[in-house]
Amino acid sequence: MPLAIYALAASTFAIGTTEFVIVGLIPGIADDLAVSLPAAGLLVSLYALAITVGTPVFSALTGRIPRRPLILALMVIFTACNLAAALAPNYHSLLAARIVMAVSHGVFFGVGAAVATSLVPKEKSGSAVALMMGGLTVAMVVGVPLGSWIGQSFDWRMPFFLVTAMGVMALGSLFLFVPRDIPPSPFTSFVAQMRLLGNKRLAMMYLLTAISFGGTFVIFTFLAAILTDITKVGDGTVNIALMLFGAATVVGNFAGGKLTDTIGTGKAMVATLIGLIVSFALIAIVMRSEIGILAVIAIWGIFAFAIPPIMQDGVVKVARLVAPDAVATASGMNIAAFNLGISSGSFVGGQSLVGPGLTATPYAAIAMAVAALGIASLANRMQTQTAPSLAR
Repeated sequence: MPLAIYALAASTFAIGTTEFVIVGLIPGIADDLAVSLPAAGLLVSLYALAITVGTPVFSALTGRIPRRPLILALMVIFTACNLAAALAPNYHSLLAARIVMAVSHGVFFGVGAAVATSLVPKEKSGSAVALMMGGLTVAMVVGVPLGSWIGQSFDWRMPFFLVTAMGVMALGSLFLFVPRDIPPSPFTSFVAQMRLLGNKRLAMMYLLTAISFGGTFVIFTFLAAILTDITKVGDGTVNIALMLFGAATVVGNFAGGKLTDTIGTGKAMVATLIGLIVSFALIAIVMRSEIGILAVIAIWGIFAFAIPPIMQDGVVKVARLVAPDAVATASGMNIAAFNLGISSGSFVGGQSLVGPGLTATPYAAIAMAVAALGIASLANRMQTQTAPSLAR
């Protein structure tokens, strides 16, 4: 693979770390900036919402800018926003930095994937994108728990300084290795992107993506608070839990793809959602047991991150039938749906804290997963009556 793709992977590692490291820092941020846990949780939900809303808009606005200058500019913005987050004097400035950071994050992933595929022969494009996205996977396993440990050991601002340094190094590698003669990507207007939402089958897939993935973030956003306040463990155990969850996401990603190939997208999604509901129920049962909750976290992470490859495969299959000229755009819209799920799930979790408290988060997650299971079952019935794309 060209060195430019490794530079892109280094960038996605930094981006993935800063997106999710906040989960382990929320209690400390809430205490230091004198805000409530639900308000601190908005640092997760509004970040994801900014990706959802900002990515299609700014992707359209920047669609005619040459790829190399754009990707460098996006990494500059991302790095500067992390520095601003590290130096934020109050909650609102931290939130503003996170929102701008999120928009650069979303656009970077779309542009980065296009750059990666342009640098290799067509038969290697999938491997190139997988390598680029591998930085995000490594971030979940290494970057997030390490950043969380640094933030808990020193100060919540330190991980943002660390990601700023990562951003500088990634920017340098992009400058050195991304070639200047990258061919332009096909331009898709914002209106054309939104038109895909008018297709009922794709719209149902996006809704299923958002609700099914959102259930996980009802709990995950406040996992550190649950572990310290309910399970009564120390910061070290929180980091072990994050590492376990990160390792489980890697297993889940591969398992989801394999399950889809074996039994089909529809059946794979139903099976995964049932496993997710059982995982959420077990969390409610073992929430006060250190060994119990760590064991369930490992299982939960597998089911949670089996969803992205399953749903991405389903969206591509449907798009090939209903919008064959916009498969890439349809796939990108599904990424926005995942982030809408993160945003809605963390918001629901925050609202649970306002009322019943942390112990209510598993039940809210179960409610979202059950709703997703209903949508998946309905989608399967519709597909068996019309086209085989989801059922197969």
